[in-house]
Amino acid sequence: MSVAADESVFSDLIGQSHAVALLRRAAAGQGMSHAWLFTGPPGSGRSNAAVAFAAALQCATPAGSAEGGAPGPGCGRCHDCRTAMAGSHADIARVRTEKLSIGVDEVRDLVRRSALAPSGPRWQILIVEDADRLTEQACNALLKAIEEPTPRTIWMLCAPSVEDVLPTIRSRCRQLTLTTPAAEQIAGYLVRHDGVAAALATYAAYASQGHIGRARALARDESTRNRRREIVAVPARLRSLGACMHAATQLADMAKEEADAITTELDAREKSELDAGYGVVERGRRPREYAPALAALERAQKTRAKRRQLDVVDRGLMDLVSVYRDAIAVALGAPGRLINEEARADVEMLVENSTPELNLRRIEAIFEAREQMLEFNVPMALALEAMMVALVVPRS
Repeated sequence: MSVAADESVFSDLIGQSHAVALLRRAAAGQGMSHAWLFTGPPGSGRSNAAVAFAAALQCATPAGSAEGGAPGPGCGRCHDCRTAMAGSHADIARVRTEKLSIGVDEVRDLVRRSALAPSGPRWQILIVEDADRLTEQACNALLKAIEEPTPRTIWMLCAPSVEDVLPTIRSRCRQLTLTTPAAEQIAGYLVRHDGVAAALATYAAYASQGHIGRARALARDESTRNRRREIVAVPARLRSLGACMHAATQLADMAKEEADAITTELDAREKSELDAGYGVVERGRRPREYAPALAALERAQKTRAKRRQLDVVDRGLMDLVSVYRDAIAVALGAPGRLINEEARADVEMLVENSTPELNLRRIEAIFEAREQMLEFNVPMALALEAMMVALVVPRS
């Protein structure tokens, strides 16, 4: 997350004026707490808000004295702000996972760090970006650290909702809820910050359904837009069992292809670094310790690939939901722009062949498939095939 020369660390928090005002006051010493819980829907900027707040807490600029009128702390220009936003500040640690969960060993490392005095004059800050993925043992280790905080240590946890965090942990945190930004706010940000054309910015803002990171990807990358268009076109094509099976396979293959594009290069680099660390060369001798280390790396990479694939499929499922939501809106005569305005013909076809009640049941089927894959580890192909059959369009 970058900061322009004339902007504060909070400038990228789109549509969060209430949260920014609260964080500014806390950074200035009003209502500060040793533990914070940032919640909000995907794409609302939970982790960005935590990082910006951490930067403001480390900022040495007195309130009202920042160049250009920025109401510091959180000027965005000083060394502490810049290193905090870049992820290289010595007194800010961030934990995010590529796996399905965050284990106790990672949390214990954070707890040990939290007991150390900060190297600078201000705070030791620990940010856990996926607090909803903490294992039970990890939660217990974290709870003790939050219950007995050390001086000048601040914990920041990020999760989709308060229900995703244990009651014993969330009760000891000050809670801050972020909201979904309006499409107009996201479109304005894309035009102003990324120089995106107004029409493309509007498309990306609505198609992202309030997810700023997704909106930027749609605005910047044509292949991302094309993949989404393929998914949005699926509901109108589900007129036979064969079409359902094809659509399920297509979505799974698309997710695997996109996930592989992200992980393949990273996997190769990690393997190369492991080989170098153990002095392994092609056809050379391998130390005894190398085999278990390689096995552990391959397990971690396999878990990461699965998480990536599930994330991509999940995004596709939300795109499907948006089509049925549009159909319900059209059927009920709701005012305003459709999420998928460019696919209005397909949406109107669904309206002609369905009822709002049927489309609500289709949305329920999508969320059921999502739960089966994410929570109950049902094989992706099986869950997607069952879901697509539930979405089939009745014969006219």
